[in-house]
Amino acid sequence: MKVIALIPAAGMGKRMGADINKQYLLLAGMPIVARTISVFEQADFVDEIYLVTPSQEIPYCREQVVERYGFTKVRRIVPGGAERQNSVLNGLRAMADVSDDDVVLIHDGVRPFIPAGVLEHAVETARLHDGALVAVPAKDTIKVVTDGIVRETPPRENLWLAQTPQAFRYAIIRAAHEIAEAERYLGTDDASLVERMGKDVRIVMGDYRNIKITTPEDLILAEAFL
Repeated sequence: MKVIALIPAAGMGKRMGADINKQYLLLAGMPIVARTISVFEQADFVDEIYLVTPSQEIPYCREQVVERYGFTKVRRIVPGGAERQNSVLNGLRAMADVSDDDVVLIHDGVRPFIPAGVLEHAVETARLHDGALVAVPAKDTIKVVTDGIVRETPPRENLWLAQTPQAFRYAIIRAAHEIAEAERYLGTDDASLVERMGKDVRIVMGDYRNIKITTPEDLILAEAFL
């Protein structure tokens, strides 16, 4: 069974307020997305990498990221869609020579601090179960609010903050995305599409440093981590 990394990096990064898309911002001299790809490139158990970027950025990504840093596992750069969910489906459809039981690790292109050990645990969990969701327990009290009024305070011990990667066997995640596409359902993450099929997605303990770099403050924090 192969392990395939699918890295969506098609976001526009409006919250970053930069002149270029956030995935290409430099983090200690290296594009964020290149740092993310390098984690999977160096992981022995990952066989292939598929990137998803806006179609007009494919030449730039190929030249300035894949070729410049010598990433040999990248099989294809796939055009993104209108939403992240569309981009992931494009990536799944573009995969060649893939079997139903191959494991797909779907990971945000702007999360460069995912530990390799967490990746491996997610793969092992996905092989045994319907899916694996990397997450961390919520530290803060969460409030359910409607019209500015607190309606509920759910028990914190039941609340987890979803991260990526989210790992699934290919047949399961492909079916989940195709069903969502046919029913015009837009989920909040890939796991939610598998959950609505009645499948059991298992939690894999993540890392609080596995941040998604989306704001200028996140970039400062990322530099501190380095």
